[in-house]
Amino acid sequence: MAIYEYKALNRAGAGVNGIIDADNPKAARSKLRKQGIFATEMNEQKKGGTKGSGLSTEVDFAQYFERVTAKDIAAMTGQLSTLVGANIPIVEALTALIDQVEKPKLERILRDLREKVNQGATLAEALKDHGEVFPPLYVNMVGAGEQSGALETVLQRLTDYTEAQVALRGKIITALTYPALMGGVSGLIIIGLFVGVIPRIKRVFDSMDTALPTITQVVIGISDFFIGSWYIPLALSIAMVFAFRHWVRTEDGRARWHSLLLKAPILGAVNRKVAVSRFCRTMSTLLDSGVPILTAVGIVKTVVGNDIIADAIGGAGKNIAEGQSIAEPLKASGQFPPLVTHMITIGEKTGELEPMLGKVADAYDQEVERTLEGLTSILEPVMIVVMGGIVAVVALSILLPMLNMSAIAR
Repeated sequence: MAIYEYKALNRAGAGVNGIIDADNPKAARSKLRKQGIFATEMNEQKKGGTKGSGLSTEVDFAQYFERVTAKDIAAMTGQLSTLVGANIPIVEALTALIDQVEKPKLERILRDLREKVNQGATLAEALKDHGEVFPPLYVNMVGAGEQSGALETVLQRLTDYTEAQVALRGKIITALTYPALMGGVSGLIIIGLFVGVIPRIKRVFDSMDTALPTITQVVIGISDFFIGSWYIPLALSIAMVFAFRHWVRTEDGRARWHSLLLKAPILGAVNRKVAVSRFCRTMSTLLDSGVPILTAVGIVKTVVGNDIIADAIGGAGKNIAEGQSIAEPLKASGQFPPLVTHMITIGEKTGELEPMLGKVADAYDQEVERTLEGLTSILEPVMIVVMGGIVAVVALSILLPMLNMSAIAR
């Protein structure tokens, strides 16, 4: 579908201009006439996709690697909330956003949204066609906002929610970046020792024709393996990665892996806290935006990121459908900490479930941050000790034969 920039006259004879998507100029003019606009000039915009024709065609491959991030969506949603709050019609608000966004993919999506809304669809209905960018949570909240007449408030809540998720993800990545970087550098140093240093030392020892200590023989054996059979561990690593990915895609494998993620020492607690925080914040945001509780439970199941937690939430949904409490099945599942179920129980009794869930989410976000900071502070000295131990072994394997030769020389 091409994009056309037009100049036209409306029914009152006033000049108007804008942009419209259509298959060809004729279709574009037809769309405008249905809106009571009569084009006097129509020019196709050449931006992205393909340009030219025949052998001179240029293909924009960059569009296939474009990615719209949660941060982009948060910024766009905040701007849309401001525009809607200023009583600007949604079509004009989308037009303003199109002029501001920097990513071509997001611009194309906004153009499509504007076109569908212009044709009579609601914003939520238009968003459904772009599920890869706007998840069910986003679509349902926008739909609830449109139905209740509180779209500005819902969009602001969506902005806050998305920014909170981005911030939490950023904290996790930041906390793990340093240990990962340190581990990578340490690994490269170790490989450099076994591939670059040990072979040279080996040639010196071979020329001396003396018996080597066991530790030296082991280190030289590892070095020989790295140099002569490096493809074996590489092939095994690749095979293990593919086997793991295949196993995780199976229903049983996925369930076992998600269970292991929750039971793993130290990291299991972090994974559980992240899932619980995501559950509480998403439920709070959905309920506060007017989304029915059963619909909210169905959406939350898809965003917690762990099948074991999701199954527990699904069980709670069945209880709610039967008119029961949400806290009891969550407590019975054993997957939610007592503090969470206790706070939910209080929220249900007092009618303050939404703010109570928000407080629990804030508390668990802080716990995740503190836990990750503690892990980082522990990992650093542990990795230094491990690295120092490996270097010490290599150094000892080199020094022992030299000391033995010095003793023999005396």
